[in-house]
Amino acid sequence: MPKENLIGYTSQQLQELLKGWGDKPYRGKQLFKWLYRHRQYDFNLMTDFSKDLRKRLDDAYCICDLHLEKSQTSRDGTKKFLFRLEDGLPLETVLIPDEDKRSTVCISSQVGCALNCRFCATGTMGLKRNLSVGEIVGQLIYLRNNFGEKAFSHIVFMGMGEPLHNFDNVVEAIKIISDDIGLDVSRKKITVSTSGITPKIKKLADTDLKVKLAISLNAAIQAKRVKIMPIAETFGLKELMQSAKYYAKKTNARLTFEYLLMAGLNDTMEDILALSKLVEGIPCKINIIAYNPVEGLNLKRPSEEKVDWFGRQLYTRAPAVTVRKSRGRDIDAACGQLAAKQRIRRNSDA
Repeated sequence: MPKENLIGYTSQQLQELLKGWGDKPYRGKQLFKWLYRHRQYDFNLMTDFSKDLRKRLDDAYCICDLHLEKSQTSRDGTKKFLFRLEDGLPLETVLIPDEDKRSTVCISSQVGCALNCRFCATGTMGLKRNLSVGEIVGQLIYLRNNFGEKAFSHIVFMGMGEPLHNFDNVVEAIKIISDDIGLDVSRKKITVSTSGITPKIKKLADTDLKVKLAISLNAAIQAKRVKIMPIAETFGLKELMQSAKYYAKKTNARLTFEYLLMAGLNDTMEDILALSKLVEGIPCKINIIAYNPVEGLNLKRPSEEKVDWFGRQLYTRAPAVTVRKSRGRDIDAACGQLAAKQRIRRNSDA
């Protein structure tokens, strides 16, 4: 039988594991710290454990990193990583450096995505499966193992997939990431980006994790949003805004609305007025980013002049507006472009 990977186990799960072996629960916390804080992969070097416990762990478990198949670096410094999972499926992660020593990692929560948003390359894959807790956390562990403790300062669940469709595993991963004896990343520096799964937005608020929330809005007119994002037919703008207000009130945090600007689709004065009205009463900021063309999708990038005009017109009407630069466009790592083009294969082909 192959050994089970311990990466992805929470502190509570490790405590229960060792308690079941007749050991003290606090040993589980020690093991948790070895896994995530020290990232020690050799049980024999976990010197505060008995030889018997080290052997028992080594006989039953492994501590395994993700397998990197390929990496690319953009002219702007953005790095994209393609991992190959145990079942042969591809997983992509993007690391985005900034000028002010901030470095953001966009991590994936699924292989593919079921939502089929009109602008998104990942949606063309369809949904293959949810990532496990270990596969989510493993993306961050790989970066620290290979680029150091300061490999990233901020984390955004904005890679492949809809995080709230993998709710339980994302929540457990956040607990490991934010634990002070785990990866020790402040929850104020963790953002979950969603296309608008309104019941799960409220459920996330009720977890008391208090991570930041970003909503991929992209249209403030219901009929337009349905055309761009089919999920809007199930969860309309009215319900979405109610859940946004609930999250802001429950967490006492400012939300982010992501607005991907697409030429001739959502870039008119009508859209500006609708957007400014829609966010009234919600503590928020609006991030505007120009669409990055995806091969096979019939959408166009707006001109820089149009993006600038849209931002200036909205700026006088909305609480806070930022026009974001596209990053990693030359390696297909920019917003909307992230999808593994490599062949999906079975284990026997790996």
